[in-house]
Amino acid sequence: MNYCIIIPTFNEEKYIALTLQSIVEQTVLPTQVIVVNDGSTDSTPEIVQSFVNAYPFISLVNKTSEAVHLPGSKVIHAFHWGEKHLSTPYDILVKVDGDLIFPSHYFETIRNHFVNDNQIGMAGGFCYIEKNNTWVLENLTDKDHIRGALKAYRKEAYQQIGGLRAQMGWDTVDELLCTFYGWKIKTDSSLHVKHLKPTGASYNKAARFKQGEAFYCLGYGFWITLIASLKLALRKKKFRLTLDYIRGFWKAKKSQKPLMVTPEQARFIRAYRWKGMKAKLLSIF
Repeated sequence: MNYCIIIPTFNEEKYIALTLQSIVEQTVLPTQVIVVNDGSTDSTPEIVQSFVNAYPFISLVNKTSEAVHLPGSKVIHAFHWGEKHLSTPYDILVKVDGDLIFPSHYFETIRNHFVNDNQIGMAGGFCYIEKNNTWVLENLTDKDHIRGALKAYRKEAYQQIGGLRAQMGWDTVDELLCTFYGWKIKTDSSLHVKHLKPTGASYNKAARFKQGEAFYCLGYGFWITLIASLKLALRKKKFRLTLDYIRGFWKAKKSQKPLMVTPEQARFIRAYRWKGMKAKLLSIF
C-alpha cells in the first residue's frame, strides 16, 4: 500500500527540518510528501526547499492566507490546498504537523495495520512531549483517539466521511463518522512520536470558546458537552476552562450554528458517547 503525506506549515523554522528528516529516514518511504507553506514569515520555505532539492518525492506549495491561527480552520484549509497538488496514486492519506519527530519504523507499522485489517479506516501512534528532560505522553485525550497532529486515513474511509471539516472539532468528527460508517480506529501505543511544540501553546481565549462551539457542532447536546468540558479542563489542569467551553456551546446554540453532521449522525454520536461514558463508569465501580 502506498501512502502520501501532507504537512500544513506556518512559521515552523525551528522544527520542520527535524520532521522532514525523520520522514526521509523511514523504513518505508512515502510516494509523495507535500509541504504547504501557509504564509510563513520566517525561513520555513527555504528549509523545506533544501529537502525538495535532495528528495524528489517531497514538494513545496505556497498558500496565501490571512486567516487567524485558530485550531481547525487554517490548518485544514492548508491541508485541502495540499490535496489539490497530489499527483501520485495512494492508498493511505496522512496529515501530520510540522513539529514532530517520527521513529524510523513509524509509517511501516501504520501501513501494516491497514494491510492486515481491511476494516481499519484510521490509524496513528501517540504524541510525547519533553518534560524535565524526559519524554512523556501528551495526555490530552483518551487512548482510543488519534491526535490531530498525526492522522492516517484509508482512502476509502476518507472519501466516505467526506474528507476533513475546516473547523475546530475536525479531528473528532472524522473518527465519529468513521465509526458511524463501520470503520475501525486503530491506535498503536508502541509508536512514540516526539511532539516538539505542545498542543494549544499559542491559542488564546477565542480558541477556548471555539472548543465549546465544536462540542455543539458535533451534535453532543448540553449534558455530553458539560461532561466533555469538565474532562478536558481537568486534563489541562485548568478547571476555569469549563466555563469558556460552556459559553462557547451556548453561543453556538443561540446563533444556530450549522452542525458538522446530519441529524441521523448526531443521534448516533450522542448514543455512542453515552455508551462509552457508561462503560467507563461500570469499569470503575
